[in-house]
Amino acid sequence: MSQFPEILSDENAKEKHPDFRNALFSLESKDVSPENVDSLIKIYTTTKQIDYRNKILKLLYDQNDPKLHSFFELAFKKERYLDMKVYALRELTQFSDKKSIEKLISKFKITLAKREQTTPYNYQEYELLKGKNAFPFLIEKYNYACLKDILQQVNEQYERMPAAFKGHFTIDEAGNFVHLRTPVESSKMIRAFFDENKIYRKFLPIKNRIEINPMRHRQSVFIKCKSPSHCLFGSIYRFLYLHRNDRYGK
Repeated sequence: MSQFPEILSDENAKEKHPDFRNALFSLESKDVSPENVDSLIKIYTTTKQIDYRNKILKLLYDQNDPKLHSFFELAFKKERYLDMKVYALRELTQFSDKKSIEKLISKFKITLAKREQTTPYNYQEYELLKGKNAFPFLIEKYNYACLKDILQQVNEQYERMPAAFKGHFTIDEAGNFVHLRTPVESSKMIRAFFDENKIYRKFLPIKNRIEINPMRHRQSVFIKCKSPSHCLFGSIYRFLYLHRNDRYGK
């Protein structure tokens, strides 16, 4: 008997309905059969919800189906977030030759280098790229020099960040979020950094210093930075939005 939720293949279902969301985020890769793939692709290509797309990429990136190649080519081009590009790359490496992967990585390296300038404190994205389901997974499986080079670049850019942004969490083999510090500890470290450098309170309005609305600001990481704090908080909003289901165990 199929474990795939009927609501996800129902053309009349509302994607913002809680039942739809719960069905998608309760789904595991083992529950996805070849006949379910089209339903997930349809959701991916029509939704504006970043976390839906992120979840679907992780549901499909280990599917051994050549038919998915064109889908992941589209995803690699479409996604602006580098970790989501890597999820697409996981499938592309299954059915692409080494030279094709080298070309993709060459473009990826340029974008990654720009991140250091536009979002200098974007530690979340670095941790996602360093996660055990991202570049380390690809290196272990394929051992391409280009993959080792890009992970080295990730690590070098990560190390150039202030200590306040390092070691807060990691990602396991299944793509799950693992805290290395409590959220309170992480918040204190980051707040202390901004207070010391006098950029935190200078940038954020009083009403936004405590409450963060990830839904409203999830795209702000791509707005041209007005200050280092602007870059950081854009990435925080996006990260909280993507991982809100992980944080609440849904």
